[in-house]
Amino acid sequence: MKGLILSGGKGTRLRPLTFTQAKQLVPVANKPVLFYGIEALHEAGIRDIGIIVGDTKDEIRDAVGDGSRWGISVTYIEQDEPLGLAHAVKIARDFLQDTPFVMYLGDNILKSGITSLVQEFEEEKPNSLILLTEVPNPHMFGVAELEDGRVVNLVEKPKDPPSNLALVGVYMFDNNIFEAIDAIEPSWRNELEITDAIQYLVKNGYEVRSHMVTGWWKDTGKIEDILDANRLILETLTQKIEGDVDADSRTNGPVVIEKGASVTNSIIRGPAIIGKNTQIQDSYIGPFTSIQKDCLVCQTEIEHSIVLEGSEIREVGSRIDESLIGRGVKIFKCPPKPSVYRFIVGDQSEIGIK
Repeated sequence: MKGLILSGGKGTRLRPLTFTQAKQLVPVANKPVLFYGIEALHEAGIRDIGIIVGDTKDEIRDAVGDGSRWGISVTYIEQDEPLGLAHAVKIARDFLQDTPFVMYLGDNILKSGITSLVQEFEEEKPNSLILLTEVPNPHMFGVAELEDGRVVNLVEKPKDPPSNLALVGVYMFDNNIFEAIDAIEPSWRNELEITDAIQYLVKNGYEVRSHMVTGWWKDTGKIEDILDANRLILETLTQKIEGDVDADSRTNGPVVIEKGASVTNSIIRGPAIIGKNTQIQDSYIGPFTSIQKDCLVCQTEIEHSIVLEGSEIREVGSRIDESLIGRGVKIFKCPPKPSVYRFIVGDQSEIGIK
């Protein structure tokens, strides 16, 4: 089998962060979201992977390279506009040929992986296998309707959902999906919807199987979902101290401190991860916090947050919580007088002040 990872899109729900960074490269537990999908495909035995790229193609290429670090081969497929998931499959036909494949959305993380599902698909050879999970807000997703366990209907982001079963961002297809895509028309969003293509397979007698996901799944398209995924992955950490922790500091619980990092007169309560060459001074780092490389945190309290590389946080008077701080950001306490705020803020930023 081959793999097809979708890594285009504009990431509008993650702005302003995605004005300067591909949404699939936003880190969760100090690893880009996209890498979790690549690793899941690799663990399932897939070695030939195509990546659909759009406006952020150069950044994706720089991050992933030729795939050799994972022992895979990567082919980049450019999509001029984000015209739907089915459109992404359509333009990848030269790469996919007639080979069965897994389509994996590059901003999704699936705890349980896909190895057993790929084995099932290869051994039993349905025309398609879709993954489903119950959600409280099905109108936000592609939704499937089942009868006696069989897929009978699919609809994309319905106003009146027929069920609460959302399609997880992992799909498996044989080459009949191309017939389906050629037969459908763009939706009201002017996109070729993969739900419409799967519905075509259902109506025309092809075998579409469903599998209910066990464990958690995260679509990291929103900031709160990224923070939640960060928490869930950090919960799996085991302690690993490779940097320097001085005698006046202490770590509690599963804490990872990478090479070159230093912790001085500080408390780090895990699960948490401190990236390479980051300095933590006179600070408290609370649970579910990921701080990337080359950062400085001084006289600050922070928890349940993600801090991207090269950022500097100094002498913040109150605890920082549930925050996603971009690359190269500086947050510092101004002199007490005069009592003013000073901001340099990008488009569509969000700032809370008490």
